[in-house]
Amino acid sequence: MPLLAPSGGVPPVITEPAELDAAIEALRAGTGPIAVDTERASGYRYGQRAFLIQLARDGSGTFLIDPIPFGDLTHLGEALADAEWILHAASQDLPCLAEIGMRPRTLFDTELAGRIAGFARVGLGSMVEVLLGVSLEKAHSAADWSRRPLPAEWLLYAALDVELLVRLRDALDAELRAQGKRDWAAEEFAALVAGDPLAVRPGEPWRRTSGMHQVRGRRQLVTVRELWLARDAVAREMDLAPGRVLPDMAIVAAAMKQPADAAAFTRLPGAGNRTARSHVQRWMAAVAAAAAVPDEDLPVLRVETDGPPPPHRWADRDPIAAGRLERARAAVLALAEEHRLPAENLISPDAVRRLAWQPPAVVDVDSVSEALSSAGARAWQVALTAGPLTAALNAPPTPKATAEPADDDDDDAPTV
Repeated sequence: MPLLAPSGGVPPVITEPAELDAAIEALRAGTGPIAVDTERASGYRYGQRAFLIQLARDGSGTFLIDPIPFGDLTHLGEALADAEWILHAASQDLPCLAEIGMRPRTLFDTELAGRIAGFARVGLGSMVEVLLGVSLEKAHSAADWSRRPLPAEWLLYAALDVELLVRLRDALDAELRAQGKRDWAAEEFAALVAGDPLAVRPGEPWRRTSGMHQVRGRRQLVTVRELWLARDAVAREMDLAPGRVLPDMAIVAAAMKQPADAAAFTRLPGAGNRTARSHVQRWMAAVAAAAAVPDEDLPVLRVETDGPPPPHRWADRDPIAAGRLERARAAVLALAEEHRLPAENLISPDAVRRLAWQPPAVVDVDSVSEALSSAGARAWQVALTAGPLTAALNAPPTPKATAEPADDDDDDAPTV
């Protein structure tokens, strides 16, 4: 059955302080958890900030808030902090909420709950349809939410996104309890709250440019770096998504072909759009800056990390470790199947790799448990996996395990 409109209709967008104060009082007067969602302009604007916030609570109604006129909404977050927040795929919304001062103290993530409960499809539309028998229209999820005024049909979509979150939370809560997994989910939710949503991903972001596998040599690599930095500066100035300023494919093509002039640059794949052409002199300055970097200052091809090497190299570097990893992966996959949840939610693949590459001096349940905890595993994950992983690490190697380690490039294989 399709849900065509919110029960209380589509509310007006809140843009004035007095309207926000009234909404806060109404939300405070409500009962139970608060459904929370955000709409961003990913792919259109620079960064991941929120351009609309949707809130709904029993006894309060639904509210649509434009955060842009307010800038900071710390007082809204503090007013709601004592309630449980319900979000779908919270890791996507928490950063942009934290940017404007809104941080939950407790939350329920319906997407993560669906994973732990073993649902094959965990998108909001799929979950609502399976558990509540209602279909939601998801046509505007990738829209440019920085647009003003927002179209009426977009606001309808936004209001519907929080209309059923409380009911979905209750249905998933009951399912988790029936499966004996509610405590597992609670640990995962607590970890989300305790984490820093604004933490910067480690490493050099320019190294994550799409198509980097085509780049050969340190001189090409420094060209990628200089162009990425130049593009980031332009994108920030224009408040545009970097890919709209200069696509990754153009950066990689420039690194590989080293264009001699602006005309050659604009002929590169992806470099012919109006925005890219209008800044071609900045791109050429970046190419020139890269060419001027002394050989001794060129970036290294591969950055050393404190973790193990990519698994596809293990067979050559350490066949015994490769065998351990294959047995550990098999143990995790079997356990995940037994408990009906994705292997990556059962235990972090990185934790498994670190354990297999450098196991404790004495491999027993206590030492494996300590290693997993040190890698960030939650208590429920350690309790489930420490025993099977200990057995896998201690098992004698087989010819297949040492000669044919699992292929990490197999996109159809489950992630472990």
